[in-house]
Amino acid sequence: MNWQRICELDLLPPECGVPALVHDRSVAVFRTRDDELFAVGNVDPFCGAGVISRGIVGDRGGEPTVASPMLKQVFSLRTGLCLDDPAARLPVYPVRRRADVVEVALP
Repeated sequence: MNWQRICELDLLPPECGVPALVHDRSVAVFRTRDDELFAVGNVDPFCGAGVISRGIVGDRGGEPTVASPMLKQVFSLRTGLCLDDPAARLPVYPVRRRADVVEVALP
């Protein structure tokens, strides 16, 4: 895989996200309060705006989630599936911590 550096881990506070452009794709990278890292598409499928990285990080029954800041639909950070409307989904990307750097790869 071709990994791309996104940011230093300490620049990604827990329960926050950052937007990134990875090989011309808009990606949202998140860190949960448990220090898990996730990367999903940054474009909200309901309104077409690149705002998912600004969403509210949380969980639903132990599933890590992000709520869109626009229309508040909730997406699983593991699968990208919209928990409010299963017809919608965000793409999910491989993400890793290498030393103190967060990296994302596209399949």
